[in-house]
Amino acid sequence: MGHGRFLGKLDVRKRTVEGAGKLAGAEFRLARVIRRLDAWRGATVLEVELEGCSDRSRALNYDAITGQVDAGDRVLLNTTAVSLGLGTGGLHFVLAVQGRERRERAAAGHIMKLRYTPLQLQCLTIEEEAHPARAALTAACGLEGMVVVVGCVHSQLAPIVAGMRAGPRPRPRVAYVMTDGGALPLAFSRTVAELCERGWLAATITAGHAFGGDYEAVNLYTALLCARAVVGAELAVVVMGPGVVGTGTAYGFTAVEQGEIVDRVNVLGGNPVAALRVSFGDSRPRHRGVSHHCLTALGRVALTRAVIAVPTLEAEQSSRVWAQLEEAQVTARHRLIEAPGEPALDLLVREGLEVTTMGRGLREDPAFFQAAGAAGLVAAQLSADKEGGMDHGSARVPGNALHGAGGRGDVAVREENGARGG
Repeated sequence: MGHGRFLGKLDVRKRTVEGAGKLAGAEFRLARVIRRLDAWRGATVLEVELEGCSDRSRALNYDAITGQVDAGDRVLLNTTAVSLGLGTGGLHFVLAVQGRERRERAAAGHIMKLRYTPLQLQCLTIEEEAHPARAALTAACGLEGMVVVVGCVHSQLAPIVAGMRAGPRPRPRVAYVMTDGGALPLAFSRTVAELCERGWLAATITAGHAFGGDYEAVNLYTALLCARAVVGAELAVVVMGPGVVGTGTAYGFTAVEQGEIVDRVNVLGGNPVAALRVSFGDSRPRHRGVSHHCLTALGRVALTRAVIAVPTLEAEQSSRVWAQLEEAQVTARHRLIEAPGEPALDLLVREGLEVTTMGRGLREDPAFFQAAGAAGLVAAQLSADKEGGMDHGSARVPGNALHGAGGRGDVAVREENGARGG
């Protein structure tokens, strides 16, 4: 069927199919830029005044897409999410700047991201013949045992990397692979911008329809190979950008990808370490203790084995976490290692790197950040020891193994027979 014939029959405003979802569309409005409010790598926050009213609000401009925006410019905004009151940070998004509709395209690259949408972007991906690193990618046979931490929400990224830096090697070479399960533009993340500025990330790779990384990849497999063969990373973190989608249903959330990513890392000969989403500050029952996102992804979706980093918590919280993991069959399917998250948290505080999750910080929800930090610490130790294999049984990483000069040291792993009980 030709494209013209198909589009000629399609009318999303009238098309109703029993049992199908309805595409409601988007809201666009014109506005005038008042001033710049803030900026970080690849993004600029603007104060704008919507036409037809005197109300002022904030809008985010992606510099690589629409170019530099100045005070007085007239811009077209996507205002849909703010009008709906959704959790996108209370921002509109700049679609175009009047008078700059035509911008010079990049000379190379034939892969489009956001394909067949009005915002499809030309990219030079790592897989293309024109890319200078393609030869290194095609020569790669696999991950060669590289340890990869697999997260499920973006706010885990900073504490995971902090945990890696609190391990045996204080400055490991870490690559960040961003999936397309959350925000698609890498520039939306201020966390990534700050980690790059601090030198905590050696490179960023955007996979699938995510875009804006140091390297672009058409899928997660080549993104992981790029991390190892091109970036030369010792460790990698794979987690979506900001904005995980959840619906309160058993499988209706984008963090289900955590289980699938575990399998892909294993296919390529890597060693996956899963970071648990743990919270005792979230009021929603499905996210108390271990989030149902992780329990489903690791207990049902993942078909292969991973190391699961379990944070060392106070007795009551720890009992709940272990009981949840056992009930969800996570302990039966994976290798569990218990480790402290405090070294990562201490490093974040010393370095002045502020972290939040759903508006909660270290004081409001320490267990969340301890769990992510523990995953980074376990990964760093497994990488240093070259013992990332999927052994049977569970293990514990005593906290006192980490408190030597400068708070670092080897993680002493004590193997246990079977899974530890709650």
